[in-house]
Amino acid sequence: MTVKVKETAVKETAKWEKGDLSFNLVTGFIFMLFTLICVYPFYYLLICTISDRQLVDFGRVILYPIGINFRNYVEIFKVQNLGNAAFISTIRTIFGTAANVLFTSYLAYFFTKQNMWGRKFWYRSVVITMYFSAGLIPEYLNNRMLGLTNSFWVYIIPQLISVYNLVLVKTSIESMPPDLEESAFLDGAGYLSRFFRIVLPLQGPILATVALFTAVRHWNDFFTTKLYITNTNLYTLQYLLYELLQQIKAAAEQISSEDPFARITPTGIRLTLTAIVTIPIMVVYPFIQRFYVKGIMIGAVKG
Repeated sequence: MTVKVKETAVKETAKWEKGDLSFNLVTGFIFMLFTLICVYPFYYLLICTISDRQLVDFGRVILYPIGINFRNYVEIFKVQNLGNAAFISTIRTIFGTAANVLFTSYLAYFFTKQNMWGRKFWYRSVVITMYFSAGLIPEYLNNRMLGLTNSFWVYIIPQLISVYNLVLVKTSIESMPPDLEESAFLDGAGYLSRFFRIVLPLQGPILATVALFTAVRHWNDFFTTKLYITNTNLYTLQYLLYELLQQIKAAAEQISSEDPFARITPTGIRLTLTAIVTIPIMVVYPFIQRFYVKGIMIGAVKG
């Protein structure tokens, strides 16, 4: 009897193992397919920028580059003001992200304090701005009265606080054991000391997630430049891309060489500039990705 039970158990285990193997194979195939679907547009973008322009225009480049050359990148760097625009975008992204993470997390920290005067009222007043805003015209007039037009600070100051990120950071801080701060308080540490020495170092995953959100928003934004900036020295890379895409034929003539076979096409400009503005943020993402899921889960679920 015991032998039959064991044989039955072995058969059932073998069936489950075969079922698990089949499930894993099917799941792995589906995820690989989705991965290819997500990766291929970026791969296609890159191979088109280094392929022969005529073959790209005729749709001959699909799976691998043909007629490899870097003429598109050489010629695109002849665009006027491109280097300065890249510098402005980089500085804006770095300082804007750092300032947003610092101010947002600091305000979120104070909203976790039960003894904050009018805490519920101020927190609700901040959160309601996620759903209602004054509108584009009042916002523009307000920034103009503050003297932010044609100023680099228009990229930084209006975006110091992100309400959505504030909610994530606040929830993450509330999940910390209160004993950590209480012990520091008994040792005489004030709010600033507790924030920078205890709270901030323990919020690595959520701060990395917030930094990623903010950096992508700063890097991709062109509308702020369109609204507030007329000084070409303050143009961002994304706004320069927007301007070139609006005047694509004139841009192609501007940066093309005298050799008609060496000229890049409007399609080449689109693809190459898109690659230039996309690659930097893609390079940053893998370094933050390991914090991303953890940070979102910590910030989204209280306790």
